[in-house]
Amino acid sequence: MRFNPSRLSIARRRRLLNKKGFAELAGVAQHTVVRCEKGLTEPTAENVDAFSRALAFPTSFFFGPDLDEPESASFRSQTSMSAAIRDASLAAGAIGFMLSDWVEDRFNLPEIQVPDLHLYDPERAARVLREEWRLGEKPISNMIHLLESKGVRVFSLAENTVKVNAYSLWRRDKPYMFLNTYKSAESSRFDAAHELGHLVLHQDGGCVGRKAESEANQFASAFLMPSADVMAVLPRAQYLPQILRAKLRWRVSLAALNFRLHKLGITSDWKYRDFCIEIATKGYNKSEPHPIERESSVVWQKVLQNLWAHKMTPGHVARELAVPESEISGLIFGVIASQAVPVERTRPVAVVNNER
Repeated sequence: MRFNPSRLSIARRRRLLNKKGFAELAGVAQHTVVRCEKGLTEPTAENVDAFSRALAFPTSFFFGPDLDEPESASFRSQTSMSAAIRDASLAAGAIGFMLSDWVEDRFNLPEIQVPDLHLYDPERAARVLREEWRLGEKPISNMIHLLESKGVRVFSLAENTVKVNAYSLWRRDKPYMFLNTYKSAESSRFDAAHELGHLVLHQDGGCVGRKAESEANQFASAFLMPSADVMAVLPRAQYLPQILRAKLRWRVSLAALNFRLHKLGITSDWKYRDFCIEIATKGYNKSEPHPIERESSVVWQKVLQNLWAHKMTPGHVARELAVPESEISGLIFGVIASQAVPVERTRPVAVVNNER
């Protein structure tokens, strides 16, 4: 197979390198990198070795077929995110798609149950989805487990920055979600609910930009903190410790619950502002008080356990896909199969329990 220019671009972007910086690191001329990525020049064996060393990708990676790359992905933090970080995250998505296809060839994953709710306003859509998923008004104990049980392909982003939150998209009629694990556990839960909002509200692509982000935020707030439950549990909020205790019920940030209370009319404008000031003064906007444990994936745990029973490790998967093992680990929440479980020898099933 011939050298694939698009794969060189993906690997370079994963390393947050522009063409000039990559050329210097690889010890080649910048125009060599430019021509190789455009497919105008077939790199020499020495060039490929230099590319492999500089990017820490196996040489075989550069000779594979074209990879799907995320398109129409909506990021929550466009203004604060650099082009390099955005490109690195999208390049991770391309590897995530490749990993997802590899897994789906070998495992039966949960059936997709993510409806199109674009005809509803965000608050109503959150209620409709809860009804359809039979969640009632109760708090959601684990967002990632819930999403996986409904067929969403959930991956982690190992970007060491809070400037990229998450993104989601539909690919081949399947919903994908990529979540940043660098942020607080509460923020990651809200990001997951926000991206779920995009998946159910914006499938037709008719709403984009600030309006789409605002709708996804409204959906996330309503989905994680149902109005009936909030008003029943916290009908009045006079003091910050009340909100601090209550946030543990819905497993959200203090700021998110404060905002929801205001939107529901439980707190007045001036009380909401007072709480905002107190939260900032105490530093709770930078370091979440009484943090919850971080959520992880049950599907990837089951997949790896099945692979381990067949004497396969993430390293084996990485070698089959010709990518660094760190790329695999970064996409699956760092999950490591700690013990083998009995499985059938033909097409094992990775399933998760529904949130009920």
